[in-house]
Amino acid sequence: MLDFLKQMVEIETPSRDKLAQEEIFELLIKEFEDLNQYQIRIRGEETGGFLYSRPTSKSGYKDVQLLVGHCDTVWAIDTLQKMPIRQLNGKAMGPGIYDMKAGITQIIFALKTIKALNLRPSALPVVLINSDEEIGSFESTSAIKRLSRISKRAFIMEPPLGTEGKLKTERKGVGRFTIIVKGRAAHAGLDPGKGINAIVELSHQVQKLYAMNDFENGVSVNVGMIEGGYSPNVVAPQSKAVIDVRVKNNEDGEVIADKIYQLKPHFDDVELIIKGGMGRPPMERTPRNQLLWAQAEANGKLIGIDLEQASAGGGSDGNTTSLFTATLDGLGTVGDGAHAEHEYILTDTLIERTALLTLLLIDDIIET
Repeated sequence: MLDFLKQMVEIETPSRDKLAQEEIFELLIKEFEDLNQYQIRIRGEETGGFLYSRPTSKSGYKDVQLLVGHCDTVWAIDTLQKMPIRQLNGKAMGPGIYDMKAGITQIIFALKTIKALNLRPSALPVVLINSDEEIGSFESTSAIKRLSRISKRAFIMEPPLGTEGKLKTERKGVGRFTIIVKGRAAHAGLDPGKGINAIVELSHQVQKLYAMNDFENGVSVNVGMIEGGYSPNVVAPQSKAVIDVRVKNNEDGEVIADKIYQLKPHFDDVELIIKGGMGRPPMERTPRNQLLWAQAEANGKLIGIDLEQASAGGGSDGNTTSLFTATLDGLGTVGDGAHAEHEYILTDTLIERTALLTLLLIDDIIET
């Protein structure tokens, strides 16, 4: 398992590098071929696209269960030079190893285990591995939605939360908005009064946005990027802000989106252009999701793991699957450092979490 994982980490796969994705998909296709899987590779317009895989024979299966993983990472090509693959003190380190090439390894080896032990999954295991998750899954979400609608449950192979390995049963919804301010240019020395400073206008809008935060109820509105102006000696005619919104439920998302779109200019003769909206919806602790969590907790005890559930602030493809079917997220390998230079997994947990996934795949489907 570690050898296969090392192979994947050695293939650097930034989300928007289509060519970089080819090699890892070739590796995965070969692995699924060895498992006698039927496969479809869909190439993306801006990314490497995604891979769909299922057993060649669907005979005898009444239901479908979905496994979702992503092979893209946030790391640029040549990151391995500063973050080489290493094993030390029970840890394996490298870019993308935790988020989430270890999770893909678990999918492959859970299916290998089922085949080797002549077990039968309780529902047809369908796999989708995409290469655009880290940038919002904009090219693969439609496929994830289609598969979720026909699946009784979905297992998301994102890493668990913290070194305690907590499974993710709740995720915030994520929105992205852009505000463009159009003012009027003027010479900063000769005619400053004839200008309308778009940067100053934006500063007023930033205060309004910040006032929308409600951390106690899980609502965060973050102005993460701003830009504006052309030159120090010109009254800035244009400025822009990019805003990240996180909410725990759809109702809060609708309220915040409406507030942002209702923003009015502070100064006269200023134009505000507002774009964007809520992207990934929240993954809420629905009754069906909690039933699936209870199954995982029970199966964990069979192999000596006392699992805990947790809420995550970031979004994943689990936010999408949860709209249509019972979803359990964070089933990947325990570690730390997602999107950070100390990224690692605890190697012993690669085995135990693969065993957990295998047990879940053969466990009964709970009707809700």
